[in-house]
Amino acid sequence: MNETPRFNRVLIANRGEIALRIQRACRQLGLETVAVYSEADADSRHVHEADIALCIGPAAAARSYLDADGLLLAARLTGAQAIHPGYGFLSENADFADAVEKAGLTFIGPTGASIRMMGDKITAKRAMREAGVPCVPGSDGPLPADMETVKAIALDVGFPVIVKASGGGGGRGMRVVERAADLAQAVTLTAKEAEQAFGNPTLYLERFMQKPRHIEIQVLCDTHGTALWLGARDCSLQRRHQKVLEEASAPGITPQTIAEIGTRCAEACRRIGYRGAGTFEFLYEDGVFAFIEMNTRVQVEHPITEETTGIDIVAEQLRIAQGARLGIAQADIGLRGHAIECRLNAEDPFTFMPSPGTITRWDLPGGPGIRVDTHVVAGYTVQPYYDSLIGKVISYGATREQAIARMRVALAEMKVEGISTNIPLHQDLLADPAFAQGGVDIHYLERWLAKRTAL
Repeated sequence: MNETPRFNRVLIANRGEIALRIQRACRQLGLETVAVYSEADADSRHVHEADIALCIGPAAAARSYLDADGLLLAARLTGAQAIHPGYGFLSENADFADAVEKAGLTFIGPTGASIRMMGDKITAKRAMREAGVPCVPGSDGPLPADMETVKAIALDVGFPVIVKASGGGGGRGMRVVERAADLAQAVTLTAKEAEQAFGNPTLYLERFMQKPRHIEIQVLCDTHGTALWLGARDCSLQRRHQKVLEEASAPGITPQTIAEIGTRCAEACRRIGYRGAGTFEFLYEDGVFAFIEMNTRVQVEHPITEETTGIDIVAEQLRIAQGARLGIAQADIGLRGHAIECRLNAEDPFTFMPSPGTITRWDLPGGPGIRVDTHVVAGYTVQPYYDSLIGKVISYGATREQAIARMRVALAEMKVEGISTNIPLHQDLLADPAFAQGGVDIHYLERWLAKRTAL
């Protein structure tokens, strides 16, 4: 830590497992924590373990965790000098990041300018092309109003194409178009959807890749010009564009290939002056990487990178925000073994309907190579107001096969009663021959689920 630290008290502008994860990292570094919570989260674990806790509003996120003014007021009232946004909520809100800094506080994340640049998919792609990061073939800038020009662009890119909202995310604001005759309607509908969902009707289009994998490169960047890449994650098992299970490293891709793309990502970060943790997301098909977006925050799946690198990503976020230099060089980062993360959701494993309620039994697994990141304890009530994520089981092994075997044992040991969870779904996936082989594409889980429903 610096001799004259910029802050010693951190307000955690989040809830659930990530709030507890940030709190632990703060305590490790000798930092005090402020927990803000909605009325629905008054009994949450991180609230009880914080140095200071403050209720910031009712259950509705818009009146609590998404209330930027309320969060800044909470920081002033509690004497917090820094705010960590976690993931979700306001973590990628450039205006919030700017407001935090304008208030004289430290935003534990990138600058508002970086968030703004990478949050706009068109601007982000342009910046990545300039930095030499390969991108999905597509329009060079926003789609024009003239539909004949749009059709010419699509024909040049090659059908099928996917029309996307520039300010979109989370799987919303996109449509696949198989033929030119359907393009005009797709553009019109997507623009309307984008305006309603994101307040920005700007669109672009890309070639629709048929069977790509979703590969991520984690980066860490300090404010002294050092940018590091921390290996690759495979996040291809997705349902409705939402990740279900992730692993590191990406199976079947050579270390040399990963190193080449990782080096380009680090160089891109240096060029744009990025700071903190971030993740480059790529589609990978036929040996080719194609950039799609950058997440300017810590991600749900960061633990598997921590397991395979030995680097505490959240602690490094805090140190970087203090102005410290990264204490390691790229050559010091050794990727070892394999890690898998299963996201545990309070939902029916077949219908995926949310399953709020009180957890009456919560038996966690253990043993070598098993980590569970969760805020849940027996007696905890899963609220209907927020995301259904209740924890993450992470397994580590010297090989992928060992990591899978350990995860199977861990899920068999875990006992949850009072609500439904997706543990049976994970158990079925771990027994699937295609998953065992490695390298499934991003559409695989949807096809797999369709077959399961038909049986």
